[in-house]
Amino acid sequence: MKVGIAGCAGRMGRTNLREVLETPGVELAGGVERPGHEAVGRDLGELAGLDPVGLVAGEDFAALARTSEVIIEFSTPEATLEHARICAARGCAHVIGTTGLSPAQEEELRQLAHRIPVLWAPNMSQGVNLLLVLAEQVARALDAGFDIEVLEMHHRHKVDAPSGTALALGRAAARGRGIAFEDHRIATRWGQTGPRPEGPIGFAVLRGGDVVGDHSVIFAGAGERIELTHRAGDRRIYARGAVRAARWLAGRAPGLYDMADVLGLRGGGERISS
Repeated sequence: MKVGIAGCAGRMGRTNLREVLETPGVELAGGVERPGHEAVGRDLGELAGLDPVGLVAGEDFAALARTSEVIIEFSTPEATLEHARICAARGCAHVIGTTGLSPAQEEELRQLAHRIPVLWAPNMSQGVNLLLVLAEQVARALDAGFDIEVLEMHHRHKVDAPSGTALALGRAAARGRGIAFEDHRIATRWGQTGPRPEGPIGFAVLRGGDVVGDHSVIFAGAGERIELTHRAGDRRIYARGAVRAARWLAGRAPGLYDMADVLGLRGGGERISS
């Protein structure tokens, strides 16, 4: 199976390159970066920290879509949507780990998924997707007397906040509690906020150092507290999930899928419709 990598010189792009090159049964079709990037023209094996493979980073995404069965992408929302349009025109499946999409961008992605199979997940790791299932189940089991808070920490270079994974955890908890997430989220707190009301889902964001990604969902009740936590120590867990997703997605019918589909966890989550 031929897999292409978009954003191949970024932190996740290089990790995805290495994972594809080291996974039996998967062939690297190529990799692209934005026009003018310093990595354009460099050998993809060297970008991945391996021996040269005779393929160099390009800047023509449409050409990559023509030669790939699936493209894996962790990039910016704007680039991702532009690339998704090209994939839809070329009939190329698209695995997306990009976070920070606006509601309008999410809706466009859903529309494009009527034409090609798209797998979009805010986090590709197996452990985090189990955490999503657990967060929903615990929220369903506990009454509104337990306050729900989501805490996340990432490296200093991350540009969006809260993380896509933190938002996904909040949505999972909202589903479990049977409430509308957008109507019950507390994104920020500052100054004289008054007592915490019953019902909302709060978020706290930390940034610093080289933290790959820590996420916790805290259910705080009177006299007891339940904490569900996942800590990522190696970015390669996301690449392993992305390559597994690419292998699963190839040949699927058009639609918008997520990692719960890949991992067979659909019983604990909500299917993303196309």
